[in-house]
Amino acid sequence: MVREPGMEQAMREDLGHLPGLAEKPMFGGLCFLSDGHMICAARHGRAMYRVGKTREPDALALPGTARMVHNGRAYAGWVYLDEHQLSDDATRARLTGWAKDCVRALPPKE
Repeated sequence: MVREPGMEQAMREDLGHLPGLAEKPMFGGLCFLSDGHMICAARHGRAMYRVGKTREPDALALPGTARMVHNGRAYAGWVYLDEHQLSDDATRARLTGWAKDCVRALPPKE
């Protein structure tokens, strides 16, 4: 799958200096992780964010979002942001903030 360096850089900037931040090629794109927990990922034509089950309704109310479905399975707490909304800094910032909050609440990985 084709990677999109511009989108990856925008997501890097959105995440800022997060402790334990790492990048890993996965799912045909680039995933961003904090202490081993996936926060978000840049893929060709869309991004995905781990907003958590409690924030999922809020995330799905934003324009250009959809529940993450992979291989026919819906993933609760994960949303896609389509390519038309990727340039909306405010939408990305909101999703990034929720994703960071979600991951901060997870127990450390062993």
